[in-house]
Amino acid sequence: MRGRACIAVIGAGSCDESQAAVAEEVGRLLARAGALVVSGGLGGVMAAACRGAKVEGGTTLALLPGLDRDDANEWVDVAVPTGLGEARNVLAEVLDTVDAEKRGAARATLRDEIAASLACHAAIKVNMPLAPEKMRWLIDRLLMTSSPTTCPHGRPVILRLATQDILKGFHRI
Repeated sequence: MRGRACIAVIGAGSCDESQAAVAEEVGRLLARAGALVVSGGLGGVMAAACRGAKVEGGTTLALLPGLDRDDANEWVDVAVPTGLGEARNVLAEVLDTVDAEKRGAARATLRDEIAASLACHAAIKVNMPLAPEKMRWLIDRLLMTSSPTTCPHGRPVILRLATQDILKGFHRI
């Protein structure tokens, strides 16, 4: 595959029809351009992109989170079981950041971006169960940081809402 672009399509394992249509079109366009379409190989956006690539006669490669090749969607040509779980996403970001360094980013920027990616991927996600003690501990630690209102990438982690906005959001006024 020397000289051939390898383009990763990263997205949710489930998606609605409009998201699937966009991902499928991306897969088609990448295949038309001669790129190898790389994905996590499961459902949703990943499956739609692979399906689009196959419609155009393209080649697809899946970096699967588990250990079973059979987990790959039906449009995957080459399935690579990594056993890394969601850590494969962190690996992909680290490799992208290293690639950016090759194009001239400063070493300090590279280190900071890798640290930010690792921090965000280790973050608490929606619907993750936490004991009240853990919640209190996390809030206490967060308030001790130099920037408690944003993640390492600068996205907000705390939003200030007026009571009026909350009541309006729940259709109480």
